[in-house]
Amino acid sequence: MLCLLPSRICAYESSESPQLQPRYYPKSFLTLLLLAFILAVLPIAAALLQAMSGIDHFARQSRTVVAESAKAARASRQLLEEATGLERLARQMLILRDTDVLDDYETVRKRFKASSSELSLLPLDETQLTLLNKLIDTEHALFEKLRQRAAASSIPAAERAMLADDYAALSVLAREMVDVSDELIGRGVIALQEGADETQRRLWVFLPAMLALGLGVAMLATLLIARPIRELDDAIRRLGGGDLMPAIRIHGPGDFEGLGQRLDWLRLRLIELEAQKSRFLRHVSHELKTPLTAMREGASLLADGTVGTLSAEQREVVDILQNKSLQLQALIERLLAVQREMEGLGRLQPESVHLSLLLNKVLDEHRLPLAARNIKIRLDVSPVRVIGDAAKLATVLDNLVSNAIRHSPEGAIIDLRLYRLDETANVEIRDQGPGIASADRENIFDWFYQGEAPPGDQIAGSGFGLAIAREYVQAHHGSLNLLPDEGGGAAFRLTLPLAYKGN
Repeated sequence: MLCLLPSRICAYESSESPQLQPRYYPKSFLTLLLLAFILAVLPIAAALLQAMSGIDHFARQSRTVVAESAKAARASRQLLEEATGLERLARQMLILRDTDVLDDYETVRKRFKASSSELSLLPLDETQLTLLNKLIDTEHALFEKLRQRAAASSIPAAERAMLADDYAALSVLAREMVDVSDELIGRGVIALQEGADETQRRLWVFLPAMLALGLGVAMLATLLIARPIRELDDAIRRLGGGDLMPAIRIHGPGDFEGLGQRLDWLRLRLIELEAQKSRFLRHVSHELKTPLTAMREGASLLADGTVGTLSAEQREVVDILQNKSLQLQALIERLLAVQREMEGLGRLQPESVHLSLLLNKVLDEHRLPLAARNIKIRLDVSPVRVIGDAAKLATVLDNLVSNAIRHSPEGAIIDLRLYRLDETANVEIRDQGPGIASADRENIFDWFYQGEAPPGDQIAGSGFGLAIAREYVQAHHGSLNLLPDEGGGAAFRLTLPLAYKGN
């Protein structure tokens, strides 16, 4: 592939070519959200279906138990009424000797058989079923005896009494069947209670398991969704901070990977633009230095009188040419210096920095200017540590201190405070100079902006110092502000977080 970037960048890009990774993301973020929602809902839906199945089973069991209980109660009571009716008809026939009673007996006996058959279809245990069979067999044997006695010409009193007692025993057996139906109903209620307990137990086991599974799926889906978003956020932060070297690779749905590719294309374009800007500044400085050198040499020859003696007006013009050529050369050098500073802006080297020690180091470097103008520093410093790039923070402090010295009159006092407030470190510096004019306060941090020079200072400012200082502070997620004018002098506050994301 043809590379139009510098060779070191092309080599870096070739070394960063990623290996093909298995795709476990869908092609679109919307599909990922839909799948995550479905997978998270499935365990809950399974738990609901399980609960519905358990409730439906319990409802069917309840209907069956209620139906069997009602049937048992009705059949047993009918059986008791019919057994009592059989006993009454048998006594009538034995006493009245009326054979027509047998017809009524047959009718009641049919109903007795129907009731006993209905009871036999119920879920009776072995004891209950034996009792029912005994009741049926007893009734059948008594019916055969009654029919034989009805055919006889006479029935001894003892046999009539014995047969009546047997029919009374039949009624007793029928009453026992009522107790059997009550036992059957009680057993059904117990079965219902056991079924309810079992359904509840299964739900208490299954439902938390499904909820835990759903929560686990939701957390996994959240991680899968958050990963490409986090990578996009980190990539955008790196681009915004000027860190253009690491290649941008987004692992996620197809549309997110496409967005990552476009961000990486933007990164390469920014690298190319930075390279073009650097080449442009170098070429411009080189192209300007050549004619500027010729102008300076020519002005020097004129000033030395090599081409003849100059008049006062001519010498004044030559002096202006020399001064302006020197200013132009200084401006070119400052432009190149600013370019070098800005190239390293996004590449911080974070470490633990003791601000009080760093501040003392910066003040030591200004001992001579302070002594030359008899300026005193009034310190109020607390031990505070921050995470940051020591070299760039030293540049910020150096700029603030040098500005305060430059704008302070001889014998003045500069107040310098370092203190901690909540989770921030704060540095305040206030001089006793003329302060900053109202017209300059809004533009003091702008690039190339130069305020009014202090009295007696013949060297104009570069217009870069405070702008670079604020850029460095913002790269540390801090702030550099001009404080309100309180009785003269300029005051600045530098605020730095004790720690920041990405440190």
